[in-house]
Amino acid sequence: MTELGLYLSRKSVNRSDVSRKTGISKTRLSELSNNSSTKLRVDELYLIALAIDVDPCEVLKEVCKDVVLVNEN
Repeated sequence: MTELGLYLSRKSVNRSDVSRKTGISKTRLSELSNNSSTKLRVDELYLIALAIDVDPCEVLKEVCKDVVLVNEN
């Protein structure tokens, strides 16, 4: 499961409602939640955040929590 999938599960989000509110298909939401090679677009992240009534920054921080800068030393 992806970080987005884990986040949505912790929030007990109804993906059918998210799909209806955002226009993102249930299939696409399933791919974003379960397939780590599927890339989440920023517009999708923003729409999902609006649909579940959370700050988009909160979702971004959760989804990208393992992303770090490469030390160039």
